[in-house]
Amino acid sequence: MEMDLENLSKQEILELLNKAQKTISRHEKSLSRQEKTIFKQEAKSTGLESKVTGLETKVEELQRLVDLLRRMQFGQKRERFEDPSQTTLPLDVEQEVLEEQEVVIKQEIKYSREKKKHPGRAKLPDHLPVEEIEIHPEGDLSDKVCIGKETTDVLDYVPGHFKIKRYIRYKYATKDKDKPQICIGDLPERIIEKGIPSERLLAILLVFKYVDHLPLYRQRQIFLRESINIASSTIDGWVAQAMDALKPLYEKLVMDIKNEGYLQVDETTIKVLDEKKKDKSHLGYYWVYHAPISKLVMFNYSPTRSSSAALPILENFKGYLQTDGYAGYKAYGKKTTVTHLGCWAHARREFERSLDNDKQRAEYVLLEIQKLYAIERRAKESKLNSEQIKELRLKESLPVINELGKWMFTQMKLTLPKSQIGKALAYSQNRWDNLSAYLYDGNLKIDNNLVENALRPISLGRKNYLFAGSHDAAQRAAMAYTFFANCKKHQVNPSEWLKYTLENIQSINHKNISDLFPHNYKKLIADLVE
Repeated sequence: MEMDLENLSKQEILELLNKAQKTISRHEKSLSRQEKTIFKQEAKSTGLESKVTGLETKVEELQRLVDLLRRMQFGQKRERFEDPSQTTLPLDVEQEVLEEQEVVIKQEIKYSREKKKHPGRAKLPDHLPVEEIEIHPEGDLSDKVCIGKETTDVLDYVPGHFKIKRYIRYKYATKDKDKPQICIGDLPERIIEKGIPSERLLAILLVFKYVDHLPLYRQRQIFLRESINIASSTIDGWVAQAMDALKPLYEKLVMDIKNEGYLQVDETTIKVLDEKKKDKSHLGYYWVYHAPISKLVMFNYSPTRSSSAALPILENFKGYLQTDGYAGYKAYGKKTTVTHLGCWAHARREFERSLDNDKQRAEYVLLEIQKLYAIERRAKESKLNSEQIKELRLKESLPVINELGKWMFTQMKLTLPKSQIGKALAYSQNRWDNLSAYLYDGNLKIDNNLVENALRPISLGRKNYLFAGSHDAAQRAAMAYTFFANCKKHQVNPSEWLKYTLENIQSINHKNISDLFPHNYKKLIADLVE
């Protein structure tokens, strides 16, 4: 249930919170009546005691849920855990210390006022266009000679503007009057033949919507401010046709993802308008696949969250599969050709939620997990290769994991299963082999955070455009998120990449279509510059 809470809106959380509080109040009244009846009758029968115990347990569980909902709505969202053994900051400062600080501050202010040294200007890139503005001294300069000049660069911005690209094609005819032959220059290939938009405009529309999260109806307002009145349905059609043209490139990327030997997988919700559900939206799912080694990202839409939704990608997958604790991945993880990896970030999250329930034990586990992450951080800072990372993990991480596993096994016997700390222990214990599997290879990651980061643009987009217009539109959006996520991953300008791709995708040989991938486009541009 708690996993589903992550996808609730603010209003849904508040409604669930109010409902849970009412349920607690009702059970507390029932418990109070039961206790009064027991005391009045001075009877302590086993049946009544059992019922009272059951009600108390239910009230505690509901109270835990209410606390969790309150924390999700009003508390801090970060999961960072501070070491309780760290010393606290001294808040009460002695008067003598304050006087000494005042003297130092006074001297510092005096020094800074006497000597103001500019730290230096940031260097502006060479590729920017330059507008030169000449400034001469005022007055009569006829008796003066120019002896030099000083140059000052100021970074300026000119808002985007529309323009018309007018292709004028001249016709030519042979001089033979009896059988004249006429020829005319060919128009360049275009995504929307006989349509208005250029490939650059289509690229901007898609980038504004899926990167900057500006819905199309808001983009239409930009057109209208320039007295360009284009129907919303027309703009929707432009976007759909542009995405349809990119479908072969998307299918090639799907094939490449299937051939990866290490994938991270996660999913998130998207509301979709459904013709079969009148006045209601359907809750669909985006499934995202991330290949940490090749740094490829791929989104796919499915109307359902069931395990069958991942079949198109994971049906014949072989290698390392890293996921969160969702049960839908179990069937794939149990295959003999698959090594299922867990996520320490999700395990840590369960114990972070347990701090209010059992602070002592939750803090102990969080400190041990911090040790594992400190080892990973050290490996990254030292720029170790995969073999060196594996050796470091076996030497330092494995002992921590072994000791923590033994401790959890003992604590499970001393913990109520339905308590928050009990659920946190059970979450890790049930997935212990999966959580430890990242030790097998230095290329493997300790958690699933990279794929979760790829999902963030969808969370931002949902707040702006609320839903997809249809299941087909949701899949087209998945394609857009795929390409732009790869642009971000490989530090490629999405507008320039998409313009180039739309201009070339119809004429490129199908054998070379992978040259249009964002990471390959980056190499292509670098080669052209050289």
